[in-house]
Amino acid sequence: MFKTKRLIRFSIIILFAANLVSCRTLTSNRMFTTQADYPYSEFKTAQKEYIIQPYDKLSIEIYTNKGDRLIDVEHKQNSMESSIEYTVEHDGMVKVPTLGRIMIGGLTIRQTEAALEQAYITYYKEPFVLIEVTNRRVIVFSSGSSNGQVITFKNDNYTLVEAIAEAGGISDFGKAYKIKLLRGDLNQPEVFQFNVRSLKDIKNVNFQVLSNDIIYVEDRPRYASKTLQEITPYLTLFTSVFTVYLLVTR
Repeated sequence: MFKTKRLIRFSIIILFAANLVSCRTLTSNRMFTTQADYPYSEFKTAQKEYIIQPYDKLSIEIYTNKGDRLIDVEHKQNSMESSIEYTVEHDGMVKVPTLGRIMIGGLTIRQTEAALEQAYITYYKEPFVLIEVTNRRVIVFSSGSSNGQVITFKNDNYTLVEAIAEAGGISDFGKAYKIKLLRGDLNQPEVFQFNVRSLKDIKNVNFQVLSNDIIYVEDRPRYASKTLQEITPYLTLFTSVFTVYLLVTR
């Protein structure tokens, strides 16, 4: 009878320790949570060409029709390659030589090249402009917040699937049916949700990502292992105390 009571007390203490571990503790590293009725952004038709965004860094070269370079923003010095970059400002403007600040936000690279060529006609005969975006990257969390990478774009039409593949794919604990993409100002971002679990749900995964997008693959909660990890110190302490108690009361 006495042993039964001690067993009951032991069980109660274990349950008490388990209750100390709240759901918030078990998911303390989860990021970008949304409520059940969160209004996700509607999918957009994938752009065929990259759209220039605020804070993009541009390499710009300007030539005459005969091929003479007017502005050399990628030059070599002492066999070490260096470059001058132009940053697109928060309002979509960029400051370039001779022209000053000019609006290019929301344009494709080809449209921007054409706009600069047209603007430089006033100063140069038949100018020819080449532009490259040098900092195009996306941040990918492929298994919750435990595995994050910054991925550099490999081509102009870089898609969601390519970014996830470049990050190593979705882990065994990732939710292929719950992938979030955050875009724009994080104070009020656009948030898209994707499901790539089955073929019938992947019609939107050819979604083109933009510079500084954040892709977050939600992970499956491992409550059992995390609970055991959290209560192990309590169990160890209790076992030690209980062992001493048994030795003293014998």
